[in-house]
Amino acid sequence: MSAPEASLDGIARRALDWVRDGDVLGLGTGRAATAFVRMLGDRVREGLSVRGVPTSESTAALARELGIPLLDLGSAGEIATTFDGADEVDPRLDLIKGYGGALVREKIVASSSRRRVMLVGSEKMVEALGAHGKLPVEVVPFALPLCRRRIEQMGFGAPLRGGDASPWRTDNGNWIIDVALSRIEDPGELDRRLREIPGVVGTGIFAGMADVVLVQRGHEVQVLERPGGSAAT
Repeated sequence: MSAPEASLDGIARRALDWVRDGDVLGLGTGRAATAFVRMLGDRVREGLSVRGVPTSESTAALARELGIPLLDLGSAGEIATTFDGADEVDPRLDLIKGYGGALVREKIVASSSRRRVMLVGSEKMVEALGAHGKLPVEVVPFALPLCRRRIEQMGFGAPLRGGDASPWRTDNGNWIIDVALSRIEDPGELDRRLREIPGVVGTGIFAGMADVVLVQRGHEVQVLERPGGSAAT
């Protein structure tokens, strides 16, 4: 069961410790990221000067509604910090993302950032990636038959999100295969093998990308940092 919506306020509030006046921020997609964007909007109304680079059309719409100024990636330059959620986090702070469908834009924005802060409920913490049984992979629609065949040859299921009759479409106009798997022994290697398939745009494996993970555990917030990561000051 997902953490209650109200419980995300703690990690959203704690994440504001990594925000500085004048920053350009990456704004993620999903429940935890939405909680952060809403709190950021409150700070903007109080006078905080920041600009955001959204990872999805839904986040862009919310940010505009809250009065947060937005930039496109070309105008932003290097982003100070990206705040986003995750669907799985392992002990090395490697991630699976993309249940909300924004994985490619999320990875692009995260890769454009000096620091990446992830916000999750405790139910997202796993012993090994793949524990929840699926890995989102964004594919070009024309390449779907090839992508499915290659993924199945790797020993995984390859269901299309939304089904063959009405595929779910990303903001990029692509489709998502929710690769059916279990424990991922080497996330980086699996990511590489999947991206080698012609037509795969990106995977939901975010290996080595999270600098800080904020975990909501009841009323407490646990702060996990990758060695060499950037702590709030």
